[in-house]
Amino acid sequence: MTRPVNHPQRDVVRQRITVEGFVQGVGFRPFVYRLAEEEGVHGFVQNTAHGVLIEIEAPQSAQHRFLSRLHGELPANAHLESVGAVPVAPLGLTGFCILESDRSATPDALVLPDLAPCEACRADVLTPQNRRYRYPFTNCTHCGPRYTIVRELPYDRASTSMSAFRMCAACAREYADPHDRRFHAQPNACPVCGPQLTWLDAGGHPQCAREEALTAAATALNAGAIVAVKGVGGFHLLCDASRGEAIRALRERKRRPHKPFALMFPGMASIEAVCEISALERSILCSPAAPILLAWKREDAPSGIGAGVAPGLPWLGVMLASTPLHVLLLKALGRPIVATSGNRQDEPICIDNEEAVARLHGIADAFLVHDRPILRPVDDSIVRVMAERALVLRRARGYAPAPISLPVNVDGWIALGAQLKNTVAVGSGKHALLSQHIGDLDNAAAFQQQGATLRALRALYPGVPRGQVHDAHPELAAPQRASFITAPGIALQHHAAHVYACMAEHGLHGPLLGIAWDGTGYGEDGLIWGSEAFLVDGAHYERVAHLGAFALPGGDRAVIEPRRVALSLLHTSQRSYAPIAHCFDDKERAVLLRMLDTGLRAPLTTSMGRLFDGLASLLGLCDVMSYEAQAAQAVEALAASTSRSEPLTLPLLEVEGGLEWDWRPLVDALLHALEEGVPPASLARGFHEALAEAVATLAARHPALPVVLTGGCFQNGLLLSGTVAALQRDGRRVYWHEQVPPNDGGIALGQLYYAGLCRNDTED
Repeated sequence: MTRPVNHPQRDVVRQRITVEGFVQGVGFRPFVYRLAEEEGVHGFVQNTAHGVLIEIEAPQSAQHRFLSRLHGELPANAHLESVGAVPVAPLGLTGFCILESDRSATPDALVLPDLAPCEACRADVLTPQNRRYRYPFTNCTHCGPRYTIVRELPYDRASTSMSAFRMCAACAREYADPHDRRFHAQPNACPVCGPQLTWLDAGGHPQCAREEALTAAATALNAGAIVAVKGVGGFHLLCDASRGEAIRALRERKRRPHKPFALMFPGMASIEAVCEISALERSILCSPAAPILLAWKREDAPSGIGAGVAPGLPWLGVMLASTPLHVLLLKALGRPIVATSGNRQDEPICIDNEEAVARLHGIADAFLVHDRPILRPVDDSIVRVMAERALVLRRARGYAPAPISLPVNVDGWIALGAQLKNTVAVGSGKHALLSQHIGDLDNAAAFQQQGATLRALRALYPGVPRGQVHDAHPELAAPQRASFITAPGIALQHHAAHVYACMAEHGLHGPLLGIAWDGTGYGEDGLIWGSEAFLVDGAHYERVAHLGAFALPGGDRAVIEPRRVALSLLHTSQRSYAPIAHCFDDKERAVLLRMLDTGLRAPLTTSMGRLFDGLASLLGLCDVMSYEAQAAQAVEALAASTSRSEPLTLPLLEVEGGLEWDWRPLVDALLHALEEGVPPASLARGFHEALAEAVATLAARHPALPVVLTGGCFQNGLLLSGTVAALQRDGRRVYWHEQVPPNDGGIALGQLYYAGLCRNDTED
């Protein structure tokens, strides 16, 4: 890292180039170094608090070629957000070098997410002649941990949890060689100098280490054991996916009777033997993010996957190995494994060895751990292809905290997100830094993790705090306010935040029509909202339509018991309770009907998610849920099983104060069709089509406006694709989520964008 030598040259000019984007930890500086050598350009490249600084000195023709290649031949994971160039006085320097990082300014460079092993590193760990053969922590500038190991910026080894591992001579040579793909790969290590594995028994007592530990884990999985394995962002609980008894044991121990488990496969061929995989889905699975993909099961799929993996669903959550450790385990087994989060229900995943032994006691039969510290928990991301686009359902490993570019300045603002599926967001300039999935804040450990995540993001981006945004629910606003930020706070209604989140993704300002169909959220009129249509223009929004209200007998209990919602729908429609007579005994039904008659402990809601739940019970699919959205997924799965649909409608009525989708004719028609023997699958499909047409009917009243679709209900592929098609039929511009979840995991982004729009409107 020496400086260029000063030798005067003729006919040269000099430029100072500032580059922002994903340019740290991706091999960008050695890429620049090689370009400079090949084009005969002199100067230097340097990491800064804001990105990368390049100064080049050469004839204009050489500089032109250099800059053209700089844009056109980027490293695989690099992404340029901005490139600025200003002329400076030539110094007559010769040679090109890489300077030490500049730490003189407040950092705002972008942190890269953790990346799955690249093909070259996979080859290294599987090649006997390679010095990293079977080494589980192999990485290079194109792959490996980033966000889970970095403490502060700029991204240098001393600022990561790898600082305690001193590189051996061979690794140090790679690290210092600009022509090596491990040049300044901060987690660079090998079996001689890097992190190592340890095999622990169920009580956390060490049994063996290194290669023996890896072999012990593979042997245990082959024998049907449940093994807790420490990965890049936390622990997985693994078991053999072909062993029904192991899957049943995992469900019993984790108290997860029905919720689907994800599967990790040895390679694409083994996934394609089980699931229908499109070209887009293949690219998602093989991407550096390596998320869980929800893919449709093949009808002719061979046996070998335990029936208990995804009960009652026609899709599976599938993924490829996310670390070299998982590559080696899958190579040893030669078949898919269940890979679910290493936690108890609603808790954040475990990241510390001792913590895992304590919290996963009674679930895991043994533990495969390592000594590289994980600085923050990052779960697996989940992606689904809907309406011919990839949509992120859970944004975590591989995606977080990649920034979302905004058209407004949000510098210094903090968004605290939702109570469920919580994420938080921090503003840096015109970037929103959205955190990884944290979990449900009803859980004390998740609430603590929210604070830790906020502090970590603030440490990475320590600008002046200007304010914070939180949910407008009066019982959530106070406890959710970040105690270490004293700047003023503003509140935003939950479903409006959903709309602003989708607007943020697409850089929309309005005016537009925003449709937020969701579970439940506190409404501005004191009711429980969940099917809102807003007219939005900048920071101004107005609710113009919603679903007709119905009661939730027992309040929160009705959220997990679709049978209660079904009873409410029948009671409001004055229909016979015969379709759900089996769901209640006489005493229980009498108590619930008293709630509905008096309104006591039976709050009103306009939730589309709860309407899905009620129909699931009426169709005989789900009366009591053991996990969120179980009922709605059952309705979608049933609807997707047929191409025939029974015509149903959700009419739009003019009522005092606006418009209302009237669900009563739909429920009446559905009950009548059931009595006539119409197949439930046709009714489920007709329900989806009725909802899509209901959105199109409302949009027709605002013919000039684009439409935004958001909220948890639009995780339903059949509903989303049908609604998009109904709107595009008339040439309507339609926007939906891609980068961030339509569920509550995107709320923090919407809150942050709203703050920026409020600030913009005030300044204007």
